[in-house]
Amino acid sequence: MATFLHKIGRAAFTRHWLVVLLWALVLGALGIGASTGSGPASSSLSLPGTEAQRAFDLLGEKFPAANADGATARVVVRAPDGGKIGSPENKAALEAALAGIEDSSARIGQISDPFTTKALSADGTTAYAQVTYTTPDSDLTDGDRTGLDKALESGRDQGLTVEASGNALAAPEESHTAEAIGFALAAVILLITFGSLIAAGLPLLTALVGVGVSMAAITALSGPLDLNSNVSALATMLGIAVGIDYALFIVSRYRSERADGHDAREAAARANGTAGSAVVFAGLTVVIALAGLAVVNLPILTAMGLAAAGAVVVAVLVATTLVPALLGFAGERVRGKTRKKAPAADSSPPGSTEPGSTEPGSTTPGSSKPGSTTPGSTEPVRPGPGQRWISFVLRKPAQMLVLAVVALGVVALPVAQLELGLPDDGSKAASSTQRKAYDMLSESFGPGFNGPLTVTVDDQDPAVARGGAQDMGKSLAGLPDVAAVTPAAFNESGDTAIITVIPKSAPGSDATKNLVDDIRTLAGDLRSDTGARSLVTGTTALNIDISDKFSAAIVPYLAVVVGLAVLVLILVFRSILVPVKAALGFLLSVLASLGVLVAVFQWGWLKDLIGLEQTGPLMSLMPVLMVGIVFGLAMDYQVFLVTRMREAYVHGADARTAVETGFKHSATVVSAAALIMISVFAGFVGSHDAMIKALGFGLAIAVVFDAFVVRMTIVPAALALLGKRAWSLPAWIDRILPNVDIEGEKLAKHTPAAPPLREPSYAGSADHDH
Repeated sequence: MATFLHKIGRAAFTRHWLVVLLWALVLGALGIGASTGSGPASSSLSLPGTEAQRAFDLLGEKFPAANADGATARVVVRAPDGGKIGSPENKAALEAALAGIEDSSARIGQISDPFTTKALSADGTTAYAQVTYTTPDSDLTDGDRTGLDKALESGRDQGLTVEASGNALAAPEESHTAEAIGFALAAVILLITFGSLIAAGLPLLTALVGVGVSMAAITALSGPLDLNSNVSALATMLGIAVGIDYALFIVSRYRSERADGHDAREAAARANGTAGSAVVFAGLTVVIALAGLAVVNLPILTAMGLAAAGAVVVAVLVATTLVPALLGFAGERVRGKTRKKAPAADSSPPGSTEPGSTEPGSTTPGSSKPGSTTPGSTEPVRPGPGQRWISFVLRKPAQMLVLAVVALGVVALPVAQLELGLPDDGSKAASSTQRKAYDMLSESFGPGFNGPLTVTVDDQDPAVARGGAQDMGKSLAGLPDVAAVTPAAFNESGDTAIITVIPKSAPGSDATKNLVDDIRTLAGDLRSDTGARSLVTGTTALNIDISDKFSAAIVPYLAVVVGLAVLVLILVFRSILVPVKAALGFLLSVLASLGVLVAVFQWGWLKDLIGLEQTGPLMSLMPVLMVGIVFGLAMDYQVFLVTRMREAYVHGADARTAVETGFKHSATVVSAAALIMISVFAGFVGSHDAMIKALGFGLAIAVVFDAFVVRMTIVPAALALLGKRAWSLPAWIDRILPNVDIEGEKLAKHTPAAPPLREPSYAGSADHDH
């Protein structure tokens, strides 16, 4: 792998114009495809294989006139000052408002009359009307949505309280200010790390190219594949984060190779061969984790996972081809201050480090210990933060290991109170019209009105279906938590009936969940007694089904993803204990981050700091999505950090010294990469979408825990305690595994050596603080 990528890096550096042109052509072609073949993103959510989805599909098949896929809006109207909505003045205002809604779009198929349908509250102050469109919400234009908003506002101008909910309403306009701030913070971190505008700008530029290519492809496919609107958000989030990080590692290694005395072309090639190999395998683990989401067999998760995995693949390709090409343009300017006062080839003894030749995070192994002096200088070399931290950890590795594990365990405790659900209007911001409509309906019609349950009864024999519907209606009315049961409504052929059940309790309450279970028990009895099939769907039923689906899928998913990733890491590190330890560390990271999510998004701790207006259950997709993404990112840092430790061990350092020197080589760059990723993820906390806000916050916290607690504390402490056993591999496995040479051993044999500016020496550990 290292030799292959060395050739790629060398060719890209030499033919930099051609590489840039090819990427420009790819970006342009996909951009044209996105502008001509794209369609609006969908907001639909399907759950194949669940009872709730089967009931929904049955409704679409047996009641096509109802147009189950058509956009809808529910308009809630309340008379002013506690008056009656049926008074002549208020009734005229209501009818005028509904007429304005009907005129707002040619796609409106039907608007119900609240007086005809008796959609009036018991006290007569509130009414609601159902608006049904002839097309799905993804086909509505901005004019359709704006027209509805204006019609609602005209009703308010007449003195009525008018609010609405449904997918026909315009989504809140997303502000990208927070994302821009995250990107700007990443630029500042890069500038501090490299001390060069060119070096700092290069990862940002390549990340933008990679995200541009990914987003153009996703946009072009969003219409034909009916992709959910969250797909592009996740791909953007990960594409920017890993795109910057992967380029950062290669640029940092390039500067280190130049400081070692290699010419620019050879330095770019060697950086691509070594750091590029780590990028490829790190990206592979992320792709495995994201593509593995398909195991859950949920279309939205599969689409989000595959799209994000594609963005990561693009980021890897950009890092290993476009980055070396841009290094060919940048020349010496990438090195910044490090190119000044280049020492003569024979001015330093082997193992010394001259001023100006050191890269961030790349202190020469074995060159100096804290308090030592450079040749020709009486001033001691001050150890950097990374060197001081690893010395501190390795002084008492057992205590540090226990302390870090216990700390993460305590943070993870709130996971025991994790609640899952699908977002509804009750979880929206209190200032939104959807939330106001939700509250008005709950106050006037009861808390269960916002979560009605739809019960279907069907059979090939209309007589059996009719008898079954009659029996089911009687049984439903006798259940304790039922506020109302509507008479059965049959389709034209008479073989399918719909019964609407209004619970007494709120949609997310335990009482409503128990009601769903009771209804499904009745359905089983009905099937055995009459042969008619009965299904139930609705918000609460969907929550139960999706939770059951995730519970059944999480173990197979973890087995597939963790198993494949561990195999990749065994291949990379040629060790059993290192990959196993990496997987265990990931579990700590993801549990701790989920614990913080529960504390903030469910309990409301520090919610004002992130602008969270409404607390509630986490979206059902969140845990499995967090597991997939955090696992991929955790393996990213595992590869980048531990690769340098193994590199030192392979080149002759003893186990403990390898941990120390590898850490000092990579700590600063890995820290910068983690801070960049945190900044990018935190930028998405400003999103109006509850799922994206929670995901951005959760991933930012997960990176904090994984990069700084697990990878920079638990990992070196555990490796120090394991000693050389950490790098051992049974002989029979060693014979089977191919040698991917991620440490670049073959490069050392087949490429020219650098002038002896710095000659790393791993022999012995006397020069290292333990």
